Amino acid sequence: MGESVMSIIRNKEALLSNAQSERDKTARRIALSAIEEAFRAADPKRIISSRVSLEGESLKIDDYKIDLSKYRRVFVLGGGKASGAMAEALESILHDHIDDGVVVVPKGTAKDHRLNRIRLHESSHPIPDESSVSGAMKILELAKEAGEGDLVICLISGGGSSLMALPKEGVSLEDKRRMTDMLLKSGATINEINAVRKHISGFKGGQLAEAVHPADLIGLLLSDVLGDPLDVIASGPTVPDSSTFEDAISILRRYGLWDKAPKSVKKTLLDGAAGRIPETPKRDNPIFERVKNIVIGNNRLACMAALRRVKEERLNALFLTSFMEGEARHIGTFFGALGRELIASDKPIPSPAGIVAGGETTVTVTGNGIGGRNQEIALSAALKIAGADGMALASASTDGIDGPTDAAGAIVDGNTVRRSRELGLNPMDYLRNNDSYTYFSKLNDLIITGPTGTNVCDITILVKV
Repeated sequence: MGESVMSIIRNKEALLSNAQSERDKTARRIALSAIEEAFRAADPKRIISSRVSLEGESLKIDDYKIDLSKYRRVFVLGGGKASGAMAEALESILHDHIDDGVVVVPKGTAKDHRLNRIRLHESSHPIPDESSVSGAMKILELAKEAGEGDLVICLISGGGSSLMALPKEGVSLEDKRRMTDMLLKSGATINEINAVRKHISGFKGGQLAEAVHPADLIGLLLSDVLGDPLDVIASGPTVPDSSTFEDAISILRRYGLWDKAPKSVKKTLLDGAAGRIPETPKRDNPIFERVKNIVIGNNRLACMAALRRVKEERLNALFLTSFMEGEARHIGTFFGALGRELIASDKPIPSPAGIVAGGETTVTVTGNGIGGRNQEIALSAALKIAGADGMALASASTDGIDGPTDAAGAIVDGNTVRRSRELGLNPMDYLRNNDSYTYFSKLNDLIITGPTGTNVCDITILVKV
């Protein structure tokens, strides 16, 4: 795709102007363009328009067809960072076939979507608040209206766990917030975090599907989880839950959180493990005979778009993985090591080269700074590629929000460390303090997109020209 396409990265020109050589500028331009292509490919409207259509009275999702004429009513439910755009795209296809709908979106984003049939409810992310509870309750109310002869289409994307939060009876919202905050800072994976959240929730882990029954349910899922495990995306409200109360307890113990967990959370999990509280619905539950879940977009889709962009720039291209995980700073060091190997031996592919990887890393917070996992990847990589000419690394979150910051990520090159030292900044101090946002703010090397309306994990691009 040509450079004339409108930039998704708002400060792209400023990021290019920070290059200290023409080769660095070229490397930065290619890396940022590849990031933008990944974001475009993950656009929910683009995905739904390409995969969902209406042919007469048949709703077609790829090769799967649904005869709408056999249903009394069609409802649309859902939530997540991308659900507003998904709802807008679906309504533009189905129009008057939709009888009613409620979709929960992040605060401040409802105005971005034009809808007539589907109502939007704004709530909080990444920590739930009262609006998250009222959003989940609105969805459940409409879900329970659906009955035999009705069709419910659920639009689910990452971020739904916080946006649709309904604490289980006996657990307060404040306790659930505290538990979520502790998990997010612990270094636990999203799979582990969601296993806990499902078991202190009255909504997740298949419980929305339970509320919809006996209506037919079609789930359209935009995956923000490695490998697309259906029961982990937004904590799987329409999917059989593969985790248990005992799993949730083990996860809290594994990360040293059990003794710190709120009493109501511990009591609920222990009661569940002892059989005093029903488990979340499992695969053998007959309600799932009327449920069909389809992943319509994921991280690999975004990675492939970035890879195509790299190839269009006439670089040798390598797709590394869409399963990238682990501590962000260690992943950054690994990418830096790949960069040094490109310089030393033209391996794993000869220069000029572009290496693409996706996934979602974690940050175990030990400092008191501000940052995000992609910013930490970039800062760690900068230390390793210091002094290289014509090399750049960009790492960004596809939702445009990296950690608790207003940046999507950051970009570095071989001169990043030198530039920071000239400003009196010690990059290792910022890395140790989990303060990558402050570091890149001072260098003006944060990638700024604003909320993108999608969420398919993260993308990292390493370029050597």
